[in-house]
Amino acid sequence: MKGKLLAVDIGNSNIVTGIWQNKAWSEIWRFSSHPPLDDKDFYTHALHEILVEREIKTSEITDIVVSSVVPSLIPLWLNALKAHFKVEPILIGKQHFSTLKMGIIAQDEIGTDILSNAYAVFNRYPFDSIVIDFGTALTFTTVSKSSGILGVSIAPGLKTATLSLFKGAAQLPEVPLILPDSVLGKNTVQAIQSGVLIGYIGLIKYTVEAIRQELNHPFSVIATGGLSAILHPLKDFFYEIDPNLTLDGMRFIYEAVKNDSGNRP
Repeated sequence: MKGKLLAVDIGNSNIVTGIWQNKAWSEIWRFSSHPPLDDKDFYTHALHEILVEREIKTSEITDIVVSSVVPSLIPLWLNALKAHFKVEPILIGKQHFSTLKMGIIAQDEIGTDILSNAYAVFNRYPFDSIVIDFGTALTFTTVSKSSGILGVSIAPGLKTATLSLFKGAAQLPEVPLILPDSVLGKNTVQAIQSGVLIGYIGLIKYTVEAIRQELNHPFSVIATGGLSAILHPLKDFFYEIDPNLTLDGMRFIYEAVKNDSGNRP
């Protein structure tokens, strides 16, 4: 790529965009995945405000890649991108799977966020790994350097878990995602923080160890996602915490697709 790559990662709770230039991600923005129902141009206006505020010239964007796990938001974002750029985006999808050679399982079901995470560690790290993505869902993706994706485990994300208690139990409040000092909660907020946040430390360690034992292999663990740093007792358990891992995977997929199309007769 000679210019700048714009990546748009559309998730269930947030949409993360970033610009790849000079071998680094810059201008990373977050949008809500829940735009006003009566404003179909919400993202078009929001993107315009960002471009003006950051003084980004649309002509500088020469490549665009989009990943989405929310089908209803795809046309809204494609319209927003078309309104600002003359570049045709690559929307990551099943048509690109054969190019990646990742042994992709459940091809009609796998989320492109999970695929992007897997492809990022597949290209960046010289060892087999487990990617843990702290998003709306907590996902564990096991990746082999020789054969690609081996399997995936999915649990409710941290915020999803606390919100489900708030919505499902009349007397339980919505609580901030702050790790408590003690597992022994002295009030309702502390009790929920203990049960969810400290409980998830155990969930994560047990799931990783179960994968390692089943495959008899010492997989390294890479963490990503907006909430990946909250459970700080796991800091040394992770080989690395990389908040931009999904964007990196999207970039690698984009490059693979472009190279593949350029090599076709």
